[in-house]
Amino acid sequence: MDYEHVEHTFGPVYDVHSQILILGSIPSVKSREQQFYYGHPQNRFWKVLSAVFDAEVPVTIDEKKAFLLRNKIALWDVVESCDIMGSSDNSIKNVRTNDMNVILGVADISAIFVNGGKAYELFVKYCGQYFQKDKLKIVKLPSTSPANAAWTYDRLRDAWKNEICAML
Repeated sequence: MDYEHVEHTFGPVYDVHSQILILGSIPSVKSREQQFYYGHPQNRFWKVLSAVFDAEVPVTIDEKKAFLLRNKIALWDVVESCDIMGSSDNSIKNVRTNDMNVILGVADISAIFVNGGKAYELFVKYCGQYFQKDKLKIVKLPSTSPANAAWTYDRLRDAWKNEICAML
């Protein structure tokens, strides 16, 4: 498989009421095809997040956006563009990051939850200035990706619920 240059082609979800920001690395091939976050049917993101908020799993893009905003969640990715092989976060190189101030300048975000180790590593490397903001708690959560088979759904749900509920 060869490297492909990928640009993030859809924007963040947030509004002035957003209190937490969840960041991934960059959309997978399936998510890029669907033009929305966590579009791979095996990714557990929507199922886990719905369990955290004791809600039905949203299906359509409009339902997903409404779910996020209703629960005061902003959603985006660390990477604006990069070279990547397929959907492999471990292959990411030549990174250009998104400007987190797009959200942080509008919403009163009190915590940033980063979905997975690679997204967290990229956030720390390229967005370290956001650690300087006193009120911001930065938390690395286990990845909801199907590639993270070491984490069962129940274990993943509990980890996400413990961290997110502690901030609400």
